[in-house]
Amino acid sequence: MFKNTFVSGFLSVFYSLGSDPLQLWGKRIGSPSKTKGKDEADHDSPQATSSESQVQEPHIEFMIDETLNSQVLEILSNHLPSTFITAPSLATRTLGIKLPILVFLVKSLGKYWSFEVTILDDRGEKRRFRASNFQTVTRVKPYITTMPLRMDPGWNQIQLNLADYTKRAYGTTYAETLRITIHANCRLRRVYFSDQLVPESELPAEFKLYLPVVKE
Repeated sequence: MFKNTFVSGFLSVFYSLGSDPLQLWGKRIGSPSKTKGKDEADHDSPQATSSESQVQEPHIEFMIDETLNSQVLEILSNHLPSTFITAPSLATRTLGIKLPILVFLVKSLGKYWSFEVTILDDRGEKRRFRASNFQTVTRVKPYITTMPLRMDPGWNQIQLNLADYTKRAYGTTYAETLRITIHANCRLRRVYFSDQLVPESELPAEFKLYLPVVKE
């Protein structure tokens, strides 16, 4: 999609206040089944806790977040592998984004959450990086690395240096990102790429996460 497009600085692939936030994305809303698909079978999904088993019907919908007081996307399910958004929407296409830094502006809902990024390295190999807040240790396998993810309560800015991860896990060089899949459970404000790690104080205004000021 972006393979032949020269991009420097920042590239947003999701913004909840955009004119068509899910333009690049496909979505799936499902529930557990007896037969798992390929993506579900190798997803290290935890068993739902007693509190999580009370979650309402799975959904992917826009809503007003009470903290930001503006529109965000909520992905909610008690079965992570079956409910997600993925970009590109077509399985036959790839993002082709060469920028190495991936950033999520995401809200923890106090539930299990995971996401996965598929990249291409300089050897022409596809590698997957899956992060989740229920994983406790990092596991590196030939074509997938699973990593623990620590999130603070409320809204978080999560930065991934895909070039560094690729080098450390596989000893190869990051070439481009092919696909992003974001599973339940979270709320999303923005997902974007950048050409370098940028302190929040130096971000363009539209890429900052503005939290309302509480007056005492």
